[in-house]
Amino acid sequence: MRVDPSFDAFVEQKSAALLRLAYLLTGDRGHAEDLLQTALLRTMRRWSKACHAPEAYVRHVMINLSRDRIRALLRRPRETALPEDTNAFRSDDPGLDGIGDRRMVTDAIRKLPVRQRQVIVLRYFEDLSVEQTAELLDCSSGTVKSYTSRALSRLRELLGDFHETNGRRAFQ
Repeated sequence: MRVDPSFDAFVEQKSAALLRLAYLLTGDRGHAEDLLQTALLRTMRRWSKACHAPEAYVRHVMINLSRDRIRALLRRPRETALPEDTNAFRSDDPGLDGIGDRRMVTDAIRKLPVRQRQVIVLRYFEDLSVEQTAELLDCSSGTVKSYTSRALSRLRELLGDFHETNGRRAFQ
């Protein structure tokens, strides 16, 4: 797509001021950058019409986009803070209570070094054998066993308080 050189010059000259306006409209740097980018894209598409008063055109587009964003935010349900008592979320369905457990395990796995994490995911979540894991990771089965041992040891440390309080042991 060819862009008119006068549009490029306009963006170069006015983008900082327009970003300030976008920030004041949104109150957030990330949203402001998105708003400005979308407004400039729309202006570029209509450059033959906008080139006579480009700054006013972009401002008009930004105002409309920010109104649309506010309307969209107002349509969303309001968020409320979670209660302090986590027992309020306990249910009769053990599967639902396992969601928090899963999150703790996932967070612990994220703390492992990359190769150990890969081995744990492939062995225990994908249910691959030592040989299949070794083939995928292009290493020996002894290396897979070594990484598995280290990873499980580290996970036991990370989840120590968790499995003691829940009366069960993870990753045996």
